[in-house]
Amino acid sequence: MYSEGDEMIVSSLTVSRNMLRMLKVFNFVVYGAIAIYSTFFALYLKELGISTVQIGLLVAGGPLVGLLANPFWAYWADRLRNNKVILLICLIGNFICMQFVFMTQEYPVIFTCMLMFFAFQTPLFTQSNSLILNVIEGTKHKFGEFRVWGSLGWALIAVAAGPVIGWLGISRLWIVFDVMMLFAIFFTFLMPSGNERELKGKFSNKGYLQVFKNKYFLLFVLLGVLISIPNSINMTFLGIHIRNLGGSDTLVGWSAFATAILEVPVFLLLDKYLKKKSQTMLGWLIIICLLFSLRWLLMSLAASALQVVFVQLLHSVTFGGYYYIGTQLTSHLVPGEYRSSGQAVYGLTWGGISGIAAGVLGGWMFEELSSAVLYRICLAATVVGAFGFLLLWQFVRSADSRHGVQGKAKSLQG
Repeated sequence: MYSEGDEMIVSSLTVSRNMLRMLKVFNFVVYGAIAIYSTFFALYLKELGISTVQIGLLVAGGPLVGLLANPFWAYWADRLRNNKVILLICLIGNFICMQFVFMTQEYPVIFTCMLMFFAFQTPLFTQSNSLILNVIEGTKHKFGEFRVWGSLGWALIAVAAGPVIGWLGISRLWIVFDVMMLFAIFFTFLMPSGNERELKGKFSNKGYLQVFKNKYFLLFVLLGVLISIPNSINMTFLGIHIRNLGGSDTLVGWSAFATAILEVPVFLLLDKYLKKKSQTMLGWLIIICLLFSLRWLLMSLAASALQVVFVQLLHSVTFGGYYYIGTQLTSHLVPGEYRSSGQAVYGLTWGGISGIAAGVLGGWMFEELSSAVLYRICLAATVVGAFGFLLLWQFVRSADSRHGVQGKAKSLQG
């Protein structure tokens, strides 16, 4: 039998340096492409004369599709044990759907095409996370050293695209988006498949259903919805909010840069110091929820576009910290053979029910209420979420005490 050290050596040899390098490049390019869509697409729709409420309804349609699409693609990723194939299908589907979106100015056609786009777009982040976790399992490498390249791509591409789009005109957004998406498709072919090593357990439909019966995991996901709704509202309408306060497209790009660039040191510090214990990770999530509350309070008080950009610096420790710890906690609570499905369910925290609420309620509140009132409602939601995580932390601590060190991991997974 191999020892743990021998297994690490074998896994490290199996995953070549070139494959690991391609994994970093892929994250950089994919997150950069999605940053262009996320940062500037609402402005593109406004240029076409589409109202904020209509934009909100369109954005809400994406998470609605994602409720089915994310688990669907995750199921096949786990069953085939090949994240790379799923990512290729989704990226090509993304590219094709957006060509039809950019070819029309009719809202019903755009809405229909965007629903198809979301069927392919929603799994990208969770599938790339699962790919990273599968590839590095049993090696000395850590999640953060690869995920930081996604943050770098989001930050650098968004800030570089601002002046380019300002020069080309927002109506030519398709040029910048298409170039980045084609790069992403190309680099996907060079990546590992995500199944270089055999997982201890075998995939079964019965075991797959257990992911959705884990009470600790489901409570974590449901509480995450309270935290993600305000974040989704902010992300969807931030560009329009900055414009309303007198900001330019370039400043919108710098705002996206501010939301992502400081995620890099956050991920690296968490790689080094975060203890991979459920109780510890939940404790940190309580603190992050309180920081989210501070962020929305400051946004409610911001009176200029520049002030909004500075408040966005808190994104690195709020969303960045929650995203990283939530990914690790999901990996801890869900068995490895169902990792893609677990990450997909976690991904619905940020793009499922919460996204629907953000699109519909966020669009209405942005149109009918002042931005200050909107962000105070966001503040209240995150305070409730922090209290919920405190209760979950107490439940997990009680479970740890009952089952002891040997049995607690198994207990939390079922």
